[in-house]
Amino acid sequence: MSVHVVGAGESLWTISNRYGVPIQTIVELNGLPSAGGLVPGLALYIPDNQLPIRSYQIKTGDQIRVLAQRFRTDISTILAANPGVKPNQLFVGQMIHIPSPIKLEIATLGFIVPSGESAVLSILDSLAGQLTYLAVVAYSFTTEGYAYNLIEDSAIVARSKQLNITPLLMIRNFTGVDFSAELAGHVLANPVYRRNLVQSIVNLTKQRGFGGVSIDFEFIPPPQRNDFNVFLRDLKNALGELILHVNVHAKTEDIPTNRIIGAYDYAAIGTIADFVAVMTIDYGYPGGPPDPIAPIWWMEQVVQYSITQINPRKLQIALPLYGYDKVVGTNVTRAMSVVSAQNQAISTGSPIQFDQRSMSPWYRHWSAGAEQVVWFEDIRSFIEKYRLIDVYQLSGTTFWQISLPTPQNWAYLSKNIAVMK
Repeated sequence: MSVHVVGAGESLWTISNRYGVPIQTIVELNGLPSAGGLVPGLALYIPDNQLPIRSYQIKTGDQIRVLAQRFRTDISTILAANPGVKPNQLFVGQMIHIPSPIKLEIATLGFIVPSGESAVLSILDSLAGQLTYLAVVAYSFTTEGYAYNLIEDSAIVARSKQLNITPLLMIRNFTGVDFSAELAGHVLANPVYRRNLVQSIVNLTKQRGFGGVSIDFEFIPPPQRNDFNVFLRDLKNALGELILHVNVHAKTEDIPTNRIIGAYDYAAIGTIADFVAVMTIDYGYPGGPPDPIAPIWWMEQVVQYSITQINPRKLQIALPLYGYDKVVGTNVTRAMSVVSAQNQAISTGSPIQFDQRSMSPWYRHWSAGAEQVVWFEDIRSFIEKYRLIDVYQLSGTTFWQISLPTPQNWAYLSKNIAVMK
């Protein structure tokens, strides 16, 4: 796999000739609007026949010879991939890259908000080999704790199972256009309503043919922290062999009184759930100042804290398939797919920058005289996030959301990573 960052004056024709890859292949794998213009700083995914690169952190007693055997490669290949590394002077914590035929193996979960049925089914067909789970975002609950379906999803559930993707019923404390702290607190604090919610979720899960449940309760009032644990424990007991997947806001320390993260007892949730997805997205949030959406330095801090509370083999991190375009000064935010963000840079002739600390792309453009800044993701930032999963040996990742076109991500995943089924 090659990543080519477009330089001034380069064209698809020159890039195609350099790598021996057809222009149309480059266009399709990168979601380009046409075989026309490019902008400096644009990162292109270029397919090749090289081995996948594994990321490894040196531990006590490691030797290059032993690592070569473990990853089914040879010493010279490892040293060639790590200029300056001295095989007899390895140190604990040192990061090395290992070209290896043994791919990173992870579980992936894609979120989908059902809209046009045919469009969703087409997306599932195209991503069948790259998804372990599909969380169908189509359920909420009443103030008495009765779960209900918001959008018809029976065809999506059926197709998922045909494609060997395990469908999960995703339920949120969502009312109208936003998450409701009041709804979550009201139901979780009441033992009767809590029992209603457990039983109605289990009934819907079984009746509609799901393989389990994905919980996304956000802004739970901190006083309901223990109530949430009780709810999850009761729900898992009632689900039995069916999967319990829980999404939690990201944090780097436990602050039980915080209104956003306080109700999430990572240790308890990690003990109860089959999988826990830490939402390592929206560091740069809608309405906030222009910031990277998922900076790698922050994600790593979140992971380092999370694995002290949750078994890494149960832990997933979230990858955003979107970008934010923000008006400087007002922070008015428009969400867009990564392809739309990339192609807007091309259409406006805006050179793309790459922030080395966050390992994230961004650019500046003007609309109606207003300065706007766009942070998004590209093949470079996705690769860094998969390396994080590899280094810390996490269970895998979630994608919000798979209806947003992200061809670079899926092409990289297909070639370099083994998705568990």
